[in-house]
Amino acid sequence: MMIRQSPFLLGLIQTSISKVSARCLTAQAASALQENEPMIRHEEYAADIDWNNLGFGLRQTDYMYKSKCTKNNTFEQGQLVNYGNLELSPAAGVLNYGQGLFEGTKAVRGEDGRLLLFRPDQNAIRMQIGAERMCMQSPSIEQFVDAVKQTALANKRWIPPPGKGSLYIRPLLIGTGPILGLSPAHEYTFLVYASPVGNYFKEGTAPLNLYVNNEFHRTTRGGAGGVKSITNYAPVLKPLLRAKEQGFSDVVYLDSVHKKYIEEVSSCNIFIVKGDVISTPSTVGTILEGITRKSIIDIARDLGYKVEERLVAVDELMEADEVFTTGTAVTVATVGSITYNGRRVAYRTGDGLVSQNLFKRLVGIQVGKVEDKYNWIVDI
Repeated sequence: MMIRQSPFLLGLIQTSISKVSARCLTAQAASALQENEPMIRHEEYAADIDWNNLGFGLRQTDYMYKSKCTKNNTFEQGQLVNYGNLELSPAAGVLNYGQGLFEGTKAVRGEDGRLLLFRPDQNAIRMQIGAERMCMQSPSIEQFVDAVKQTALANKRWIPPPGKGSLYIRPLLIGTGPILGLSPAHEYTFLVYASPVGNYFKEGTAPLNLYVNNEFHRTTRGGAGGVKSITNYAPVLKPLLRAKEQGFSDVVYLDSVHKKYIEEVSSCNIFIVKGDVISTPSTVGTILEGITRKSIIDIARDLGYKVEERLVAVDELMEADEVFTTGTAVTVATVGSITYNGRRVAYRTGDGLVSQNLFKRLVGIQVGKVEDKYNWIVDI
């Protein structure tokens, strides 16, 4: 429903804005609400949601953010609109040539009632890096972060209670301009939508069971593996589905040149622990430099662990004391076993794991329980 300039509706808008603007809404969001945007709902929680059994799947929320960039290479002021389908030309760059990027971040509800974001500026920077690689225009860091804030606030009633999950926020940049010859699109659309989610893996918090695939490769040197391009994900569906049919949680990919160095899992980065040393594959253009990955490295070093970013051979993986994965969706997930060339290795699980220590510190910062000395948290 579009807002009309009636005294009654304007009064409702002003009341809504006054309740949240002091600590939540940006001036841009408040202006948009007054002019022509749908009215934000203020129920505390969405109805008919089993917060204890969310899982990781799409639930349609109320609103999404939308902005376009045309020939002047500048994104217009974005608007909150009702969540819904898009209309695209069949010749859109994203449909024909895969010009698309996406990000993932989360909004959580702290026990003190605050709504918190985790390092959204890093997502914005990563999207800009990806856009440069894919010959796309990208929103500014300020517009990106503001769009994430607006989307989280507009869908506030979908943010789970403390400890029950998070609102997964998906910024999406796509080439919507029609183009027939192989060339960058002339128009781009920046979207942000959201969905409440629980644990990413069906195992919940149970240790993962991974499979090392040496037949398929996620990317190669000189490709787009180091950016969050939509083109990186469809190629891993086949090995992922095969692995799941055999009872595995996910796939570990090897490098495409030597087929001996681990790179990443389908949707997350990977770490190994041997003695008092934590090692993870270095970002050399073939794996995504995860924001959770970077954060865990900083936390681990501050906690006194030695962290190495380097080439990690698959043989080292099979001899590790402990293995874990990191990502926005998975946070920090302990690996219970890995199978490679018919050999299955079980890893240390239970209490006292390095991954548990890192997980507790990271999540403690994200939900406001642990001091954020890094200034990672954005309170909206």
